[in-house]
Amino acid sequence: MVSPSKGPDVISRVGVLLRAVGAAEPDGASTTELARAGDLTRPTTHRVLSSLLREGLIDRDEQTGVWHLGPELYLLGASAAARYDISHHARVVISELARESGESAFLTARRGWETVCLLREDGSFPLRSHVLHEGIRFPLGVASAGLVVLAHLPDRDVDRYLDEHDLSRVWGASHRKDALLGRIAKTRDLGYSTNPGLVVEGSWGMGAAVFDRAGSPAWALSLTGVESRFRAARRPELGGLLLDQAHRLTRLIA
Repeated sequence: MVSPSKGPDVISRVGVLLRAVGAAEPDGASTTELARAGDLTRPTTHRVLSSLLREGLIDRDEQTGVWHLGPELYLLGASAAARYDISHHARVVISELARESGESAFLTARRGWETVCLLREDGSFPLRSHVLHEGIRFPLGVASAGLVVLAHLPDRDVDRYLDEHDLSRVWGASHRKDALLGRIAKTRDLGYSTNPGLVVEGSWGMGAAVFDRAGSPAWALSLTGVESRFRAARRPELGGLLLDQAHRLTRLIA
């Protein structure tokens, strides 16, 4: 646990807790769960959360005691949307991906060394994967969106990230540095990534990077579904569809 006197500064604590509350939506999270997620003591967590509640940045269900994102964050987000929101371009692309593939289609954004799911639209196939939902975060290198974003970063950034983050501690041996480097090389060769059930067994995903005006991989489009829908014979078709729509969205943003 991080003690109040030796822990990160208050701004870092606020950021950690806000992201943890966001990741818990729509169900919300208890004080104990948020303390664990932020590696903070429970009293420190409750004190920071209470301050955020007074500012309207988070809300609390009086009956259950769980914490949710607050109304002030919605208003701030609406103000920031003009600069950061690409959903008006992406919704059409996501809809076409879902319709043409029959799978669940997603838009994910890179945020630092994480990815955050922003949009989801389900296709016509009745069996679906529920690993991804709006607001969920994964480290770069985890899931198809995080893998394709990481693969399109410069080698020096990839090496530094993998040296500083041991993903295998949480995500298993398939996320050791050597295993990830192998999947990164394959992703660079094909242009799109494949997650063969490494987050949840039987739930497969594929992703393609979307680039900002500076040419950096800032977003990803992805498709997820059950393993039987991602057989080897079909993956090139899905990969080509993802790449076409990712290029299209990149051009729309530019």
